[in-house]
Amino acid sequence: MKIVVIGGGWAGCAAAIAAAKQGAEVTLLERTDSLLGTGLVGGIFRNNGRFTATEEMLAMGCGEMFHAMDACTTHTNIEFPGHKHASLYNIATIEPTVQRSLATAGVDVRYMVRIADVEMDGSRMRAVKTHENKGGIRFEADAFVETTGTSGVVTVCNKYGNACSMCVLRCHTFGTRVGVAARAGVTEISARKGDQVGAMSGSCKLLKESLAPHIREELSRKGVVIVPIPGAGAGSDDKVSIKACQQYSQPEYTQSVVLLDTGHAKLMTPYFPQAELRRIPGFENARFEDPYSGGVSNSIRFLGMAPRNDALKVDGIDNLFCGGEKAGLLVGHTEAVVTGVLAGYNAARLALGKEQLIVPDTLAIGDAIRHVREQMQTEKGLGLKFTFSGSVYLERMKERGLFTTDVAEIRRRVDAAGLTEVFAARSKPDSRQVARAA
Repeated sequence: MKIVVIGGGWAGCAAAIAAAKQGAEVTLLERTDSLLGTGLVGGIFRNNGRFTATEEMLAMGCGEMFHAMDACTTHTNIEFPGHKHASLYNIATIEPTVQRSLATAGVDVRYMVRIADVEMDGSRMRAVKTHENKGGIRFEADAFVETTGTSGVVTVCNKYGNACSMCVLRCHTFGTRVGVAARAGVTEISARKGDQVGAMSGSCKLLKESLAPHIREELSRKGVVIVPIPGAGAGSDDKVSIKACQQYSQPEYTQSVVLLDTGHAKLMTPYFPQAELRRIPGFENARFEDPYSGGVSNSIRFLGMAPRNDALKVDGIDNLFCGGEKAGLLVGHTEAVVTGVLAGYNAARLALGKEQLIVPDTLAIGDAIRHVREQMQTEKGLGLKFTFSGSVYLERMKERGLFTTDVAEIRRRVDAAGLTEVFAARSKPDSRQVARAA
C-alpha cells in the first residue's frame, strides 16, 4: 500500500502521518528544503474554536501535529483582540520537531522535489513526476494526497496583490507551486470578493531585536503587545478587507499595532508601510523578517482550490485526496492539520479497499468540512473565509452548539459519533492471527 503526499506544509505532514499509521508506505514530497511552508511564519493555535477542533482530533487519535506545537510553545492561555485561550508556538523550533514526528512515523520525506506533471490511467492517477529537466523522476502510488496550498505563484502575487513580497515560500528559488489536481484535468476554484481575486496573507514578522527594549520585554513576558497608532481614526483600513484572516477584521487591528510572540514579533496586518511603522514610538528601527517586502505587500492565497467531497476526495479523480487550503476556504494551521489527517486516512482506506470516512456534522471538524464545501458552490461563499478561530464560522459553531472548551464534553461527542481513536495506528496481527490467515 503506497501513498504519495505532495506538499510538506501542515496538511501534508498530518496526511503523511495519518496514512502511515494505517500501515501505508508513505512518501512525502516537498518543493523546498524545509517543511511547513507558511507554518514557518504562523504560530497561533488553540484560540477560540480551534481549541474545540484540536481536542476533537486528539480524541480521534491523531494528535501528533498538535503535540509538536505543544512541545514548541512560547506562551499559553493568552488573550488578544477577539481571541481567548490562545497558544503560540516558536517558529524557530517547530520545523525540526515536525521532522522528528515524521521520522518516528516512518514517513520517507523527499526535499526539493517539485512535481510538474501527472500520469493518468483514465480517471485514476498512476504517478506524479518532476520536470524532464529535473530528471523526470516518477513516484507511483495507490493513492495520492495533494496539499500544495493555494499560493506561491509569483505571477499571481504580481497580478492580484502588490507584487512578489519575497515571502517564506521562496518561489524564485525552488519554483512556483504546481496544482496536481489541475494537471490531472480538474478545474480548480479561486476565491473572489468584489474585484479582489484570492486573499492576502494576514500577518508579517518583525525582528524582535529591531524593537524598543520595553516592547521586547513586554512581548516576551506577556506574549502580546498592543500599541495604539498615533492619529489612527475609527475608519476602516483597506488592508483589512483583502486579508485571508477575516477573524482579525476588528477596529483594534486598524487602530493599533498588535504583536504576538512567536519567536519573532508577529505583526497582525498583511503589510505596514515601513516609513509609517517607524514613526510609531518604539518602532523607530523596525525591520521586517517575513515577508521581506512586508512594508508594501504579502503573498496572495486561495487560488487553485480543488472541488472535493466530504471525504476530501477530489472530484473526478478516483484516487486523489486534498487537504489544507487545497480543500477549500479554511484558514489556519489547525484547519490544515484536521483536513490533512482526514485526507491521509481516507487515502489509506482507499488503498485498502475500505469505505471512506466522512466525519459527521455533530463534530466541529465534520461540520466545517461540509459547510465550506457547500459555501464554495455559491458566489457569496467564495467571498468569505472560514476558520474555527473567528468570523462567520465561529459564529456558526456557537449557533449550532459546537463550540466548547469542556474537554470531557468534546470526548463524549466524539465517542457518541463512534470515532474515538479512529485515526490511531492500525494494530498489527500477532503471529497466531497470521498463521490462521495463512
